[in-house]
Amino acid sequence: MEKNNLTLKELYEKLHSFEKEGITEIFIPDENKGGVCLSQNKKELDFLVQKLKECEDIFYSIPVSPAALSPELVQNLSQLYCSIEIPLKGVEKNGHLLLDKKLYSSKANLLNNAGLVFGFNMDWGLSPYDTFKLFRERLDFAVTLYPNHIVFPQFQSFPPKSTGIFSSKDMDFAKGIAFACRTFYTCGRAVPWFNSVLKLLKISATSFFADFDEWQQCNNCSFITDFIPEEQPHEKIEEMQLKFLEQKLEEKNKISSWNALQSIVQLNGAFSRISQENKETVLNLSYNPDDILSPSALNISSFSEDVPMENCTVKVYQGKFSPECKII
Repeated sequence: MEKNNLTLKELYEKLHSFEKEGITEIFIPDENKGGVCLSQNKKELDFLVQKLKECEDIFYSIPVSPAALSPELVQNLSQLYCSIEIPLKGVEKNGHLLLDKKLYSSKANLLNNAGLVFGFNMDWGLSPYDTFKLFRERLDFAVTLYPNHIVFPQFQSFPPKSTGIFSSKDMDFAKGIAFACRTFYTCGRAVPWFNSVLKLLKISATSFFADFDEWQQCNNCSFITDFIPEEQPHEKIEEMQLKFLEQKLEEKNKISSWNALQSIVQLNGAFSRISQENKETVLNLSYNPDDILSPSALNISSFSEDVPMENCTVKVYQGKFSPECKII
């Protein structure tokens, strides 16, 4: 069960009762948008962290602005069972929309090094200076930082109006790309291997998502048909991913890497299911799982060429302390 639409006061008053009611996830209120309320008041943020530590079995989604992510705060947050939600947006200056890539890169490195789960909240066309090109640049950049998820709140709100530099046609293209990202990357839990796929295909993230949007429309599972990816079992999203990836490898004359890529996607997907749904999976893989989980799998092309195939049946299950797998 999830709980959101709270104020901080309600959260503090009812936190322990939520735990008793079986609430497993709480969305911390973002009262001033963009996590600003949690960046300007260090005492409030420290107090929040201390309160949340009292209920260790609840998963917290915490909005924090990138400027607030100091090493000290990241260390404190790493003590929680949580995800950090970061607004990724440009700043309007002198008639331009500028994105501080250095800031976001440094903060993502902090979070990744600490092993913290984090995601980005993104939008398109809400600034009068935004363009389709800038939207694509933001999303391409976001993917390189390995966020666990990328969320587009506009799917739950009113769409932006077209402008002289962001046409209604471009708005539709942006929505399609965002929906494809939502399906393939976020609901598909693709973060462990997605950048490796882009490298293999020699394609940008937004070009990949644009192609997947077209594929979704052709297969009646796009936003046009009211397809809701969050309501689908992960296995179904993974099946979609694999069908599309096989098609892309054929298109790019990279089909020799198919067995490797398929095994990488399937094993990582199985680990995500045991972690998130406590669901065991038995897989038939083309490579030894130790090889698939090694750093060599980050370069899919060389992996498929240099690592010997080893057809095997693998079980992914919950071990004593963490998810594990074994050949059966």
